[in-house]
This record gives sequence, structure tokens and C-alpha cells, in this order.
Amino acid sequence: MTSTKSLAKLDAPGRLALGKPVAIVDIGSNSVRLVAYEGLSRVPSPIFNDKLLCGLGRGVAVTGRLPDDGVEKALGALKRFRVLCNIMEIGDVHVLATAAARDATNGKQFLAEAESAIGAPIELLSGKREAELSALGVVSGFFQPDGVVGDLGGGSLELNDVHNGKLGKGQTFPLGGLSLMDVSGKSPKKALKIVREALADCKQLEGLQGRTFYAVGGTWRALARLHMRQRNYPLNVMHGYRIAARDAADFASLVERVSVDALIAIESVSTARRPLLAYGAAVLDEILRRAKPKDVVISALGVREGLIYERLDAAQRKLDPLIASARDLNVLRSRAPEHGEDLCSWTDRFMRSTQLEESADDKRLRHAACLLADIGWRAHPDYRGEQSLNIIANAAFVGIDHPGRAFLALTTSYRHMGPDADVSPTIRTLANVRMLDRAHILGAAMRVGYILSAAMPGVLPRCPMVCSKDKIVLTVPTDLAPLVNERLHGRLKQMAKLIGREPQIKISA
Repeated sequence: MTSTKSLAKLDAPGRLALGKPVAIVDIGSNSVRLVAYEGLSRVPSPIFNDKLLCGLGRGVAVTGRLPDDGVEKALGALKRFRVLCNIMEIGDVHVLATAAARDATNGKQFLAEAESAIGAPIELLSGKREAELSALGVVSGFFQPDGVVGDLGGGSLELNDVHNGKLGKGQTFPLGGLSLMDVSGKSPKKALKIVREALADCKQLEGLQGRTFYAVGGTWRALARLHMRQRNYPLNVMHGYRIAARDAADFASLVERVSVDALIAIESVSTARRPLLAYGAAVLDEILRRAKPKDVVISALGVREGLIYERLDAAQRKLDPLIASARDLNVLRSRAPEHGEDLCSWTDRFMRSTQLEESADDKRLRHAACLLADIGWRAHPDYRGEQSLNIIANAAFVGIDHPGRAFLALTTSYRHMGPDADVSPTIRTLANVRMLDRAHILGAAMRVGYILSAAMPGVLPRCPMVCSKDKIVLTVPTDLAPLVNERLHGRLKQMAKLIGREPQIKISA
């Protein structure tokens, strides 16, 4: 396990030197949260995550003041977070405050006490700045996102357009869950009317039609979790969860209309979060009605990750987040990480020779699968496929959708269990026919590469596997000829069967 006191630097190309751990404290309108990260990297890995629902924004829209009990809870949480950061020896602590502290008349006094409690300066975010950081969080967590980011907190809603890594001019609205509950007198119907009037002239929503709405914030994640459980969805991964716009609108309407306790799987949502569901649903319902996006995608990354992304240099920001994640896991878990890099190049040549159509996204998924091919080797041989599938299906990957995640998990399972194995019927439902076919082919190719190289680097570059019109030919140099045996022939035959070729092994000087 990597120590937070001395984090290893990864010097190979594409791998990031993490340096020292960092922490971000987020003083929100509903919760106060501490997240400590392993270091500044393209895909920041949390090493500690804790929060307390303080309700700082409760009543601010009506009274104009932060509630005394909320302030007391928040200050207590900040004192505890200060001690935790000291225990973890984290010197780089960045503290953010959002809508509640921004809007309350006693916000300035609270921030002074909060700075004393946490022992660090606090950056009070403007609505525009909060929208910018939320959008950067989505840019950091998705591969080439295109749409509008909506960050729903307890006190406000921030909207910002993202396209080709560029952000629009963010807008903020006093439509947070706690604010809406207060100004509507706890009436979701009145809340919907308030939302409709507030968003009537929203510029950010005008260009959303046919694009993706990226939903950020705890209330929307809770709604998505509820939707996920009602569908009996096969993954329990929130980031990248996609809901078709029509389905999302129907579900939001249901949550607005029905008593929360009557909803199926409501136990999956914390008791403290349940009163806000109807108000989050009202905001989402109006956005969908007005802007007509094609779908809603949940982002687990927001302001905090946006701040980390902003602090990276230009070269790090350009890295593909999926490949960066796969490389990090390859380094941490594989026998010889360089073998994964060999697999990428070896299958590059193989795929070109097959003349199978492969898009740029297909290729990046294949490269990620190659980097993850050996992460389950420490498990018992009988369970390597199953363990690899579970690790990949539930890993904290970003830059990938759920079908792509299923492809990676299935490919690595087939690499261990064989392409004929009946691997996870539930996970298979997430992948289309093309993905399932490619997972079988790539898994079979990996099996050939593994038995030939023992998962060690330097062998595959000398043993190309390419297709001709009617054959798949594996060329082995004379000094490695003793590696050719019945098992290798069997695996190559299995590989050839999947692509309609005859297998051949050629010994060559």
C-alpha cells in the first residue's frame, strides 16, 4: 500500500509523479466535506473522504442568515478535518465555500470563525467561479464531453456549457434544494413554478438540444441512485450513469408527484437527503422540458476535481483520463507493467492486419484493456477472471461510459477464462453485439500473448501475429522456438476460429 508520507513517483511516459497528498474542504450549503487525494494527477485518487450534513443553507433564502445549529455543526466538522489533515501529514489544504456563505448576512463572520477552525484560508466562490470549477470537473472526468454542466447544491444551481474542452460563461441561480424548499413553503408544485420563472431566459440552456446534460451534485446523484435501483441496474457505479431524456423526465415527474417514502428502493437514499429529492426533480424536470437534451449523464466529479484539474500543467491536462487510470492500475497490480505496453503495440499490428473496422474510441478501449490485462494475477488461478471483472467493473475509472467499462471487464475475464466462458450475463447486458465480439477477439489474442511471453516484456515485439487473406500467422524467432507447444497451438486455433482464419505458427530467423 502506498504511504501518504512517501508517494512513489512513476517516471515512465504517461505516468504521473504524484508528489505529496492534497486535501480539499468544501463548505457547501448542505454538507461540509473533506476529500484527501493521493496527489495532483490527471485522475486524482481519494485516500480519505468524509462529510457532515450541516444544512448551512437552510433558511438563508427566507431569513438571510446561516442557522446557528448549522454553523455549530460546520465549525465542529472543520476542527475535526484539521486534525485529520494533520494525522495524514497533508500540508496542501484548499478550502472552498459556496452559496450559503456567499448569500448570508452573517456569512463573513462565519468564514472568519471557519478559517480559525480549519487553520487555512477559505476561498469564497462566486457563482460564476463555482460554475467554472464544476465544468472543469466534468472536463476532467469525461472523454471529450459535449453539453451543459448543471451543478445543483443546497443553495444554488450553476450551469455552464462545455465543448472541446472549452467552457462557456457560467450562470448561477438561487435554485438549490434547500433554497427551493424554503421559498416554496415546502411545496414541490410551487417550487416548479419558481424554477420555471428563474430559467425562462437562461442562455446556457439554449444550445443544449440534442446534446448531453451533465448532472453534478448530491441530490441528483441520489435521484440517479434511486433510478438505478428501480431498474435493478447491473453496476453500482454512479459516474457515467446515463439516462435517456424521456425516461429522466418521466422519473423526475414521478418523484415530484409521489410521496418520497412510497418510492421503490427509497432505502438507497439517506434519510437526510430524501426531503430534497422532489426539489432536485423539479429543477431537472424544467431543464429537460425547456432544453430538450438527448440524455442525462451523472458526474461524480465536480468543483473539487475541477480545482485539481485547474492546477495541473498543460501536458497533464491533455492526457486521456481512461488511459491514465489504466496505466496507474497496471503499475500498481501487474507483474510487469511494460508487458501491458507491449500488448498495446502487438495488438495494434494485429488489428490493422485483420482489416476489422476500428474507430478511435475502439482503439483507446483496446489499449486500456491491454494495460489492465494482468491486474488479477495475484488471485487464485481459478478466480482471476472473476476478480479482474469485479475490479474493473467497479474501479474508479473516469473518461469511460458504462458499456465501455463492461467491455474492459469482459475482455480481461475472457483473457483468463477463455472466450467460450459464460462470463457475467448481467454485465454483458451493458455491451452491444460489436463490443461483445471485440471482447472475445481481444481476450483470445491476450491468451496467445500470455502463454507465449509469460506476461513478461520484450517477447511480443519479436513475435508478431498478423492476418493474411485466409490465415492468422504467429511468427516466432528461432531462439524462442521451444515455446511453441500444444497449448500455444490450441490458443492460436481458438483465436483463428473467432475471426474466420486458419492458424499457422512460423519459425523464422
